[in-house]
Amino acid sequence: MQWRALLVAIPALWSTAVTALPNTPDLHIRNPEPIPNLEPKSSTKWTDKTLTDPLWLKYGLNASAEYKYFHEPGRDDILGHYDIRFFTSPVDDTARAETLTHMIRAYLNFFNENELETWIAHGTLLGWWWNGKILPWDWDMDTQVPDTTLAYLADHFNHTIVEYTAPDSREKRQYLLDINPWARQRDHGQGHNIIDARWIDIDTGLYIDITGLSLLEPITEPGIWGCKNFHKYRIEDIYPLRRTSFEGVQAKVPYGYDMVLLEEYSEKALINTKFHNHTWFPELQEWISDEVLARLSLKLSTDEKQYE
Repeated sequence: MQWRALLVAIPALWSTAVTALPNTPDLHIRNPEPIPNLEPKSSTKWTDKTLTDPLWLKYGLNASAEYKYFHEPGRDDILGHYDIRFFTSPVDDTARAETLTHMIRAYLNFFNENELETWIAHGTLLGWWWNGKILPWDWDMDTQVPDTTLAYLADHFNHTIVEYTAPDSREKRQYLLDINPWARQRDHGQGHNIIDARWIDIDTGLYIDITGLSLLEPITEPGIWGCKNFHKYRIEDIYPLRRTSFEGVQAKVPYGYDMVLLEEYSEKALINTKFHNHTWFPELQEWISDEVLARLSLKLSTDEKQYE
């Protein structure tokens, strides 16, 4: 396996001291009237919060002017899982599955080799629970990192392009590690930037969503971590992380993965053997699509008739 990380020459948006804000249109006031000389009703002085906001002072981020950083070509189950900058057209199921598999392997290898902490989450964690693989109907994948790792990624690896060659192939694939400038803002804000970073397949636009976890309320909720999309976790359910494998590569999962999955998806997700037009076969340790089962059934029926 060959790796090469190239730092893109464009400086990271949130690593600069001040980022230029969008141009403000000129305001034209017709027939302005004199402003009356009004006495203040109280002695309290108004102060501009941006003057003391570290996000503004250090990174040029004005919370009242939050804009969406990551964009997708659409909002449905297909188009909503591509980064619009690298999207040309949707790929078929075979190409999607192959792309996602190589993408998560490259991601986990990169984090392992650079000693960066990450673990698989949400539907990706559910796929690991069943058979250590991506759920065959998934269009993207999810991972999580602590906020300290998120900040380190922004300062040292933002806009890194990673080249990856699978052991059984000569084809080189490239991935962009892109940290959202609004990842420093650790609250929900206006809801435009709940995804803190992405690992993007440059060829197709398919991606891995990376979200950071932060300590929410040290005084009122000690030991409770959360992301910007209101998912909450007990720190003892996350740490110590368990070492495992996912898609044949070394990976990590939360210590209390069962509790995490139960709270997010309920018990049904762990016992239902039919979901999203797929059936679980424990003998094979695989989810098989109903379409494949129908073709097999038809073939068996045809073969039996030949021997009648």
